[in-house]
Order: sequence, then structure tokens, then C-alpha cells
Amino acid sequence: MGQLTSRLSRAQANLPRVHFSTDEGPPQYSRSPRHDTPTITVSEIDDCSLSEQRGSRHELRRASFYSIMDLTPQLEHYASSLPRQQVRSRPSLETLRKAYENGELGIEDANTDVEVDSLPAPDEDAQSDTNEKAPVRFGWIIGVMVRCMLNIWGVILFLRLSWITSQAGILLTWLIILMSSVVTTVTALSVSAIATNGRVISGGAYFMISRSLGPEIGGPIGMVFSFANALACALNTVGFAEVVRDLLRDFDIVIVDDTNDVRIVGVITITLLLLISLAGMEWESKTQILFFMVLLVSLSNYFVGTFLPPPKQKQALGIFSYRADIFVTNLMPDWRGPEGNFFQMFAIFFPSATGILSGVNICGDLKDPMSAIPKGTLTAIFFTTLSYLGISLTAAACTVRDASGNITDFIGNSTEGCIGLGCRYGWNFTECLQSQSCEYGLANSLKLLGQLSGFYYLITAGVFAASLSSALGFLVSAPKVFQCLCKDKLYPYIVVFAKGYGKNNEPLRAYLLCFIIAVGFILIAELNTIAALISNFFLCSYGLINFSCFHASITNSPGWRPAFHYYSKWAALFGAVISIVLMFLFTWWAALVTFGIIFFLFGYVNYTKPKVNWGSSVQAGTYNMALSYSVSLSGVEDHVKNFRPQCLVLTGPPNQRPALVDFVGSFTKQMSLMICGDILTEQDRKNRAQNATDWLLKWLNQRKVRSFYTPFISDSLRVGARYLLQASGLGKLKPNTLVLGFKANWRESSPESIEDYINTIYDTFDSNYCLCILRMVDGQDVLDQFDFEVNQGFEPDEALEIEDQQSPERDSADDVSDKGSSDQVKTVFQNDQGKKTIDVYWIADDGGLTLLVPYLLTRGKRWRHSKVRVFIVGNEQNMEDGRNEMLALLKQFRLDFNDVIVMTDSEKRPQAKSLNRFLESVAPFRLHDEQQDGVCLQELRQTYPWKISDKEFEAFKLKSERKVRLNEIIRKNSQHAALVLVSLPVPQSDCPSALYMAWLDTLTCGLHCPAVLIRGNQQNVLTFYCQ
Repeated sequence: MGQLTSRLSRAQANLPRVHFSTDEGPPQYSRSPRHDTPTITVSEIDDCSLSEQRGSRHELRRASFYSIMDLTPQLEHYASSLPRQQVRSRPSLETLRKAYENGELGIEDANTDVEVDSLPAPDEDAQSDTNEKAPVRFGWIIGVMVRCMLNIWGVILFLRLSWITSQAGILLTWLIILMSSVVTTVTALSVSAIATNGRVISGGAYFMISRSLGPEIGGPIGMVFSFANALACALNTVGFAEVVRDLLRDFDIVIVDDTNDVRIVGVITITLLLLISLAGMEWESKTQILFFMVLLVSLSNYFVGTFLPPPKQKQALGIFSYRADIFVTNLMPDWRGPEGNFFQMFAIFFPSATGILSGVNICGDLKDPMSAIPKGTLTAIFFTTLSYLGISLTAAACTVRDASGNITDFIGNSTEGCIGLGCRYGWNFTECLQSQSCEYGLANSLKLLGQLSGFYYLITAGVFAASLSSALGFLVSAPKVFQCLCKDKLYPYIVVFAKGYGKNNEPLRAYLLCFIIAVGFILIAELNTIAALISNFFLCSYGLINFSCFHASITNSPGWRPAFHYYSKWAALFGAVISIVLMFLFTWWAALVTFGIIFFLFGYVNYTKPKVNWGSSVQAGTYNMALSYSVSLSGVEDHVKNFRPQCLVLTGPPNQRPALVDFVGSFTKQMSLMICGDILTEQDRKNRAQNATDWLLKWLNQRKVRSFYTPFISDSLRVGARYLLQASGLGKLKPNTLVLGFKANWRESSPESIEDYINTIYDTFDSNYCLCILRMVDGQDVLDQFDFEVNQGFEPDEALEIEDQQSPERDSADDVSDKGSSDQVKTVFQNDQGKKTIDVYWIADDGGLTLLVPYLLTRGKRWRHSKVRVFIVGNEQNMEDGRNEMLALLKQFRLDFNDVIVMTDSEKRPQAKSLNRFLESVAPFRLHDEQQDGVCLQELRQTYPWKISDKEFEAFKLKSERKVRLNEIIRKNSQHAALVLVSLPVPQSDCPSALYMAWLDTLTCGLHCPAVLIRGNQQNVLTFYCQ
């Protein structure tokens, strides 16, 4: 082992090394002065490191010992998706394959140039001033823990917790606190898992939900969550304004009146908070730290005050320090008033737990979000839960539920006629208890924490700090989330708010919008209804975050690799379910409103289908479902009732033959499989753009055609079609029908191409596949410039060729670009056919495919009102019997085809004009061997094997005349039809290819509508049995 290590070390020491410099120019070899080994100096500029420190730097990119072009694993190769990060790519396979041509073996020459096309030149926009001050980034304590604790320690802690404890008792209050903590802890675990499954750039909850569940779910949540944060900012500001108003009232100060005083103080406060936010995250962070210190002092003041002996003034308020009997009495609930029930208390308390996403919402300003979010969020939940439990316990252990506040109620040791717990401590609160007019005590005073504390106004300062810190936190969170939503361009008219300013990319416009919304609701000054909506908005966000974690885990996607392992998918599912349940238990109408808004925004995004691909778990789940269903379907035997024409359509590039695509899409959409096959030669592949497949798929999607696209490289149409028929599809989702375009230019084509085309038909029948051949009046091809080998199997579009020459703005067929993909040519199959007829010439019983395809066409909206006419062969003697028999069969098939026409003149000899036209078409392919001597005949047959000998022509003469006669009947009866379907004749093995091609041409020539030559595989596709 040591020898192997030493050998590898020596080998690596002798390998070329790759250096990067900031000098522009191509990579060059140079000699290292120390090791005398070749190096590659490549011009490159690194925009910023992962710690966001910007500026160019000099670094070493090492080559592996396989090749100097083959680099060792490097972080920059995987960081291409980060914003403001210089993109670096590893050498492509083509580059590595051509390393010899690029001069790898000639590295002894110091002046040898190597083309390293995978190492891009620096982007000018990525360059920055090295002297520019780095953006402010926060650690897990200040950036996450402190922010979460400030938002969780809200006004409910100081003004409502003691009242909730008096109603629910200590036990149920602890249950409420712990249940809330369970929901928030489970959500925090889900947040931690998602946040550590890749770098969370910005956008907080919206970013995580949208990247996990896709834009359809993420977009509505982003909009609702941003709005909820703005409203929460207004609510906390109003809470602060009300406390200020009450404080002013204690000093007999009134500005206008109670309502307008709240509005005035609220608007001034929110304006000051906006100025702090606009000053930047550094100033906002310092302000939050100040609030945090005030809160710590305030809470310390409270706990110290509970241990101080209460004077008589405090005893009159019902405060008697720690007493066992008071503690025991307050253990159990004492419900009072219309809000006196468990779930109402839960609904009032739960908004205090909605601050756990404060750190997530500014994840773009954190040094290391993957580490900071789990540690900071979970630590904040732990300490705030302890504080809530401790405050509820100490307040209930020191204070009776009812007290008068009147110091004259002190009675000493006399307890005669006294009721209530205060009698044991020498206080008679009987009068206020009986009249229910007590204003103090655990159940009545909302300022109990201040009365229990050592210094009252420190609690007031704590209320100020709690409300202002929460308002400031929400004022910062809402614009950050909304900015990320606007950048994704999921909704119209909001992109203007995506612009950021300064080194921290501050969303100043979004700040102003949030300020306007908050001021609007502050001026209302009555937010009880909106408060219910806010709780539901946050619960909905929690539920979707938990569901995102569960869904990402259950889909088993290889990309789900969170660095935080202390989560459970079932706990996440429990968190999602309990969040939704709590929404309806708290305020059912607000839950309905929330879901109504979510569904409306979801419908808009689902309708517009934004062009984003975030690798969501929904995609992984769709893959799992498709794979599972495909595997399970493979074990099911085929049944005639479930037969579907699963079509392999040889379209070439689909945008060049839109009629063929539209025809098959008309009867396969949302019902059956459709695969567009594009057979290319090796030269075509080299000349084709690398993104051609993506653009052609985009073209199909824009045309609303549900189809796969499969390019295939082959030497000929026949070989490519044969391989596609065998290899296309998956399990039961495999083609059973081949669809071709008709080769209308067969007379001018080379004999090899005709032979290739006909042999493709032969192979289809030999493989037991169904076959359809579509012939358009004006041809298939949109453009004639697309001249591939495979396209020789089809015809040029002469009518559109002239139009293309007169339309210089039309792209060439080789230019598969965005513009080209959006250039949709309308075909007859996209028009509403009205009450035109579909004429079906069911000449041969092929199993029913000739009838099934027109039936499927009439199920679509464009062919819904078309009438299907069925033509059959018969004679005059039993014409009615034949019609009735066919009508009975169609009725058994439940096809609703009621028009059956019996062709009694099909046995007549065709007209001389028609027959002469057929003879002229095959004349160039006649061998006329009877006019040659024996030696010349043998040479002719060897030289022209595709030509029709006189013996073969005479042998198939009767069949040829019947094809000509059938064409006369079709032209006579189907002059005004929208579509004609004719049973395709199956060629005998000894039928010459040119003669068979002439038959196909004869059957469909002279029509004024699209014609389809169709043939099943002689197996039933229709049945009138139930089983």
C-alpha cells in the first residue's frame, strides 16, 4: 500500500498543473520554475466566494492524472446557480475526446496552445471594486435566534398570558403552550431540513415552499405570506400605539380622542421603523439588539419582583407572593365570558408563536443559512417556551383570580362573612366577587406582569420593545419575501418591486409598499377581523412548509439530501395536518377565506404556467407515480376494451409537418400515446443545433399537443423506423400504430427512396403493427429547405413553398430558435369542421381500427358535430341486407354511426381516362421485359430490380383496376367531405414496390380533403361484449 501511495505521489508530481491569472487571453502552457512541469495559465476572474467576499483572486485548478484537460473535483463546478457567482464549467466530453487534437501530447512545446472551451472568460458584470465594503452578514445568534425570540416575545406575553392562565388554569395553559411549541418545533425541524438541502438564497418561507412544491403552490403562499407579514407589522404597531395611549391617559394627556390617538401614534411609529429599515440591515440589527436587551432586563425585572415580599398596595391587587393554596387553586380552569373555552384561548395565544420564520425570512443576509437556521430557530423556540411556561406558572402561583384593588378591604384575621381565597391572607374581596366588578387579579388585570415586577415601568418598556421589535421584524421580512416573489415573475404588474439597492440588495420599493399597506390598516384602527386572517395565513404557511418536507421525503428523490438529519417525514405530516385543523378550529370563516385566496392565486399560476424549473418534489412525485403505474401496468394483460391507438408518428422535425402532428393529436390527446419520431442521418446530427430537441418540445407544448419527441440517428428511413418501433415506449406504453405522411413526390424520387418508403410499410405489417398514411391536398412539409434523408419519405409543400418565398420574415427550418418555435402554422385539423362528413371506406375487415379512429375524432370539440358515413362493398341483389347487417354491427359497437352506404358498382371496369392516368404513372417504372432478348432481360432485372416486369404487371392487373375504380367512387361520393379514410391494401410479398406505391397514389388522388389510408393488424380493437 505504501509503494502504491508513493507511486501515485510521484505521478501527480510530474503531472501538468493548471494556474489561473486575471490576465485576459487564451490559455497557454508555461514551464514551472520549481518543478519544470507544464502548466496551463487560464484567464479567469472569480466574482465572489461562497462567503460573499468579492474581488478577483489567484487560485490553482489541478488536473487529474488521467489527462491535463480532465480537472479534479472543484466547488466552482457546482456553484453555477448562485447569484453573483462566476460560472465555471468542467471540460465537456467532446473536449476530452478531442484532447489529442487540442495538443495534449505536444505539451513539451511551451508555446503550444490548448483550446479549453469549457473555461469561460470572465463576465464584465461580475467584476466589482475590491475596495467596496462587503455586505452585512449575520451569524446564527443575532441573525436568527435573537430575531425569532423578539418576534415570539410579543405583546401577548405581557398583556394576555396571565389572563389566559386565569381562564384555562396552569395545566391547560401549559398544554396550550406545549401544543403550540410542538407545532412550531415540528415546523422548525421541517424548515431546518429544507434549509439544509441546498443553499437558501433569499425569500424565506416562500423560497423554500416554491422550490419544494413548485410555483403553483409557492406563488400563492409567497403572496399571502408577504401580505400577512405586512398586516402583522400593522397589528404590532397598533398594539404599541394602544399601550402609549393608555400610558398618556395615566398622565391625563389626550391628543384628540382614543381612536385618533392610536392612529397618530401608529403612523409616527411605523414611519420611524421605516426609516430604520431604509438605513440598512446593519442599523436594523443594532436596533433589534437594543430591543432584545430591554426585553431581557424587563423579564429579569419580572422574575425578581415575584420573589419580593408584596406590600399592602400589591396585596390589594391580589398579589401575595408564592403560595401553595393559590397555586393549587389556579391549577384548574375557570372559564368566564363568551370566550371562555379551550380553543378560544388557544386561538388567542397561538399568534405569539408565529415568529419562528423571522430568521428564515432574511436568509439572504445570513453568513451560513444552512447552519444558522436550524440552530437559531430551535434555540429560540426552546428558550421562549421556557419563558412562557415560567411566567404562566409564577403569575398563577402568586396571584388570586379576583381582587378589588381597594386597600380598605384589608380585614386582618377576621374572616366572618368573607368568601374567596383572599380571606386566608386577611383581605375581603367578597363585594366585588358577588357583583363581578373586580378590576384586579389574575382574571381581570391585563397589566399584572407590571404589578408583579420589581419596577412597573420596566415592564412597560418590555411591552414597547416586544411590540416594536415584532413590528420591525415583520416590516423587514415582508419586503424581503415579496422581492423574491417579484423576481420570479409569477404574477403580472409586480416585477417593479423586484429591484434591489445597495450592497445588501435592499428592496426599497417593497419597503414603501409594505409601509403603505401597514399605514392603511393602522388608520382603520380596528383589526380584530384581520387578526384572525393573519393567524390563518401563518398557519397555512406552516402547514405547507411541513408538507413540503414530507413530500420531499416521501418521493425518495436523490436530490433530497438535507444536512440536518433530526427530522421525521411523519412528524412533518403531523405538523401539516394539525396546522390545517387548527385553522378551522380557531376561525373557520377565516380559514375558508384563506383557502379561497390560495386557490385563486393557485389557479392563476396553474393557468399561466410560468417558465420556471426548480426541481420541485412535485416533479419527483410525478416521476415516481409514472414509474409505479408503468410497472404495474406491465403486469396487466391487454384487453380489447382498453385498446388505444398508440402512435409512432414519423414527423421528422414536428414543426415542419404540423398537419401530421395535428391529425394524430386530434384522436390521441388526453387518451393515448403519441411519439413524434425524427430519423436523422449522422450529417444531419452534426448540422443540427444542440438545443433543437428542447425547442421542438417547446413547439409541441405551445401547440398544445401531448406528445413525446424522439430523435433517432440512422442510415435510412426503414432502419430508423424499424428500431423506433422496437425501442420506443415503456412497458405497455409502447406504439402499436405507425403513422406516415404520404410520399406524393414518389415519381420524381430516386428508386432507392421509394424502396425505402415501401419497405417501411412492409416492415410495419411484418411486425404486426397498425398503419396510417396521411395525404394532404397541398402536402405535408411547411418548408422545403429541411432536406434530410428521412424527409425523402415525404413530400414537399408546393403551395406553402411559394408563400415562404414571399415571406422573408419566416425562419428557415434549420433555425430551431425561440422565434421559430413560436411560429405556429395553422392546419385544417385545427379548424372547427362543423357538420361536414367523415367518409369511411371500410373495404377490408382489419379488426375495427378503420372505424375506431373516426369515432375518436368525433369525441374532440372540432369534429364533434361531424357526421360519419360508412361505405361498404356490396351488390344490388342483397344491398339492403348488407346495409342492415352493417347497421346492426355498428349498433353493437355503440359507435353512433347511422349512415351506411353500399357501393354496388365497385365491380365495374374503371373509365378509360382514369385507367390511362394510372398506366401513365407506372410507365416509367415498367421493365417491358417481353420486348427484350434473353441476355438483355437478365441485365435489366439485375440493374433495375425495383421495376415492374410485364408478368408482374399482368398478374396484378385486376387489382390495379379495382384501385382505380375505387378512387372513382371516392371522388364521386366524397367531394364535400372533411376527411376520407380508406382501408389500406396489404401488399403481397411479391408485389413490386413501385406498383404498390402507384396503388396508394391512385386510391387517394384527386380529393379535395385530407385522406387517410388506414389498416389495423387484423386483431379486434372493437367489441360488443362486456367482459
